[in-house]
Amino acid sequence: MAGTLRPTDQFHVGIIAEDFEATKKQLSKLFGFEWCADMGGPTEVTLPEGDTVVDFRCAYSRSSGTAPRLEIVQRVPGTVWEPTPGSGIHHFGYWSDDVAADVAELEQHGYVTEVTRKGPDGGLFFAYLRSGGETAFRVELVSRAAQPSMEQAWAR
Repeated sequence: MAGTLRPTDQFHVGIIAEDFEATKKQLSKLFGFEWCADMGGPTEVTLPEGDTVVDFRCAYSRSSGTAPRLEIVQRVPGTVWEPTPGSGIHHFGYWSDDVAADVAELEQHGYVTEVTRKGPDGGLFFAYLRSGGETAFRVELVSRAAQPSMEQAWAR
């Protein structure tokens, strides 16, 4: 994977929350985080079982010159958006210049694709993959084409 995903491509760490609002409030009170506007709603995704629509909701920390951002994701029962056993961290999010190619490369290294979403152009917009074993890490790849609109949303 040398050269495909770089540390500078990492832009967030995702945490799954059972209680979305309480988690944001706790992180604000304890650590001073401020939050951008919530994002989400009914979202078409492809799971290993097939296509479905999930009610997805998340919020990113407002940047105060720190990176990566925190992403709080509302738990979606029966999907990839469940807490990761043994870890409070759900995933590491990376910008990807070619989501499909990066998925293929991660799969060659033993990662398994858990969920994908197509973009307006029909290509992959985002993908979640999980490694195996005791130190299982989940990675979210997000098309770099989304970066400008995400940064605009974060700036509001």
